[in-house]
Amino acid sequence: MTDFDVRPVTEDERRGTLDLLGRSLHTNRISDESWVQYGVSWPAAHKFGAFDGGTPIGIASSFDTEIAVPGGAVLPLGAVDGVGVRADRTRRGVLTAMMAVQLADFVSRGIPLAALHASEPTIYGRFGYGSAALGKTVWLPRPAARLHDRVPAGGDVRMLTPEEALKEIPGLYQRIGLHRAGMIGRPAEWWPIAHDRLVGPKGSYVVAVHSGPGGDDGFVVYDTADRRTLESPDEGAVLKVRELHTADPVARAALWRFLLSIDLVSGVRARYRPVDEPLAAMLADHRHARTTDVEDDLWLRVVDVPAALGARTYRAGDPVVLAVTDRHLPANTGHYEVTPDGVRRTDAEADLALDVDTLGMLYLGEWRATALAEAGRITVRDPAALGRADELFTTLAAPWCGTHF
Repeated sequence: MTDFDVRPVTEDERRGTLDLLGRSLHTNRISDESWVQYGVSWPAAHKFGAFDGGTPIGIASSFDTEIAVPGGAVLPLGAVDGVGVRADRTRRGVLTAMMAVQLADFVSRGIPLAALHASEPTIYGRFGYGSAALGKTVWLPRPAARLHDRVPAGGDVRMLTPEEALKEIPGLYQRIGLHRAGMIGRPAEWWPIAHDRLVGPKGSYVVAVHSGPGGDDGFVVYDTADRRTLESPDEGAVLKVRELHTADPVARAALWRFLLSIDLVSGVRARYRPVDEPLAAMLADHRHARTTDVEDDLWLRVVDVPAALGARTYRAGDPVVLAVTDRHLPANTGHYEVTPDGVRRTDAEADLALDVDTLGMLYLGEWRATALAEAGRITVRDPAALGRADELFTTLAAPWCGTHF
């Protein structure tokens, strides 16, 4: 017997569940002022709470959006934006019960993929999520780091006021589009918290926009951290890039050139950049682009295996049969033949066997089947199939999310 039940959150339970999430993540209780600002971004829809009587002890929240997959298709996505259990009720099945209800909800509404950012990576693999996209942190020292002369140039960069940023950037992000697998849409409920996303606490962030021949086509959000000390009073500030999105390489180069031209800066630090962004090759001296960290940028859960596999494209190669096991959603368990022309269920013998969390790692193209097999995540029944799977699932560009949620 459990001493709690899991059910949808009602309108009058919204603030209490948000407070619970904050406490589970060790943040302050939300103030009345913050609730007025952010409450609209915490609707009751798609939130499931664990309740002991009328008291919330757990929350599993998501919002509906969309995600780009290899080949350019855009699929519905359940973006899991808040999961927490009250500290005195952990390790009693609360999280497992909430995640089961949330997955069942995704299935009932025909959502083929779910995604999240994991505060504790070891938690979510058991619910079928796999680390599907990575992001790198890059350090560029100033003034040594500069773009070489042949990097594309063009257009203009202008800085926005906070009011302009809040008005213009949502539309610009939409116009730039989901041009890389793993990028997600930012629905209306995401943007009310854009005050902090774009201008930061007390207006600490700066937003700059690039305009090309066709109009605005890129933006960057950054702030600075003072590095001066008594011992180093002349140390320049560190410029921290919060996000940078562009429609093409010219806009990207222009915004990086702008960042590297800012005075009184000792270096530029950018976190969660695409792992294949060619910053080193863009510099006159490639050694001045130093990758200091690589982290998981997006965790993916394949909710509807045939729909998700059938929606992405594959490179030319011989077919491979995957045996997928999904303990939480048994309807997904089965054999799937993957070919350049599509995917179908089959009764044929499997070449490779994997759990659904590993399928999430493979799906966007971040991980090669050969590497996952070497790591013990894929059982190999036909060794020749690894090369075929590598060829089929490999993507030209690394997946990348680039949106915090």
